[in-house]
Amino acid sequence: MAKQYISNKDESIPLFENQFLDKFSYVHPSTPVVLFLPVVFYFAYRAAVSPVLNLQAIGLLFLLGVLAWTLTEYAIHRFVFHLKPRSKLGQYLLFLMHGVHHDYPNDSRRLVMAPAVSLPLAVLFYWLFRGLFGESLLLAFFPGFVFGYICYDMIHFATHHYRLRSKVGQLLRQNHLKHHYQNGDLGFGVSSPLWDKVFGTLVAKD
Repeated sequence: MAKQYISNKDESIPLFENQFLDKFSYVHPSTPVVLFLPVVFYFAYRAAVSPVLNLQAIGLLFLLGVLAWTLTEYAIHRFVFHLKPRSKLGQYLLFLMHGVHHDYPNDSRRLVMAPAVSLPLAVLFYWLFRGLFGESLLLAFFPGFVFGYICYDMIHFATHHYRLRSKVGQLLRQNHLKHHYQNGDLGFGVSSPLWDKVFGTLVAKD
């Protein structure tokens, strides 16, 4: 079972020789909630008072936003975080983004996505979806997408630092730990195994 590999020991190494710079590489696990939950409420409120959307449309678009996040999460994890760049600069940048997490999976201060990455990505996806859906539909779709991201970071943190009791929680935890300790080329979904099933990258059951 993958759970035998888990450790609650909080490991950490300096990423930068400059202590001031290294300090900014630490991210408190509550950061995504503090930064992005207000965004969810803001857009959800605007959707609720919109004359264009009814309650059913808001609910459907919100769920589609969450689903879109799970696919985005899978794609970024598989095709960006697990690239194998040849250049030294590319290898270094990828190590900062994700490699350090694989080398030190129990470092709680470098587990959730840093705002220096998550905030520009949020802006990028906002303008992308606005161009695709228009302002009215975006009001309900985008908070679902952002909520999916928050859930991803919280689930990711929980799989490494909590003994999840529910069947769903245990399944997610075991899938992710297998990605870390059995096969890093499989199991790219963290908040959902859906896209691993669709694209044939699900880690085999024990």
